Amino acid sequence: MLPELFFGYYAAMIVFLSVLVITRKNPVHSVMWMLLLFFHIAGLYLFLNAEFIAAIQVIVYAGAILVLFLFVVLLLNLREELQTAKFIRSWPAGLLISGGIIVAIISALRSFVLAPQGMHTIEFIKRETHTKALGTILYTEYLFPFEIASLVLLVAIIGAIVLAKKKTRS
Repeated sequence: MLPELFFGYYAAMIVFLSVLVITRKNPVHSVMWMLLLFFHIAGLYLFLNAEFIAAIQVIVYAGAILVLFLFVVLLLNLREELQTAKFIRSWPAGLLISGGIIVAIISALRSFVLAPQGMHTIEFIKRETHTKALGTILYTEYLFPFEIASLVLLVAIIGAIVLAKKKTRS
């Protein structure tokens, strides 16, 4: 009974905080709600006995990525964007497209087939520890996607610098 309550708390708070992140008018407040969201996600990982993933969640997301978000938000001049009209006249089209995407996702989830279990059993992971098993898989089988993810992050950092750069010459 108690594990279900903890999981229910974390699930409800993650959904609630996600809604708060996207509905706040002030972007700095959204980033602060996102910080609380990241800590709740890390708590959920701890509840699921994934201590390494919880630590990475706090260090990488709550630490580095959130600081990057806050840095970009503070560098951009948002006064003009906050004063413009929030809604446009084509909201019915956006609602229709969103409904279509939801229907496509639901139909895709219905046809979802579970993949066969991996070669690593629970006993193997307990023997090797979570960190060693994750590192072995990440740097052998998934090295190429790992490198692609690092390139995507590099492009995002360069994009943030280009957006924040002020004109020095006219």
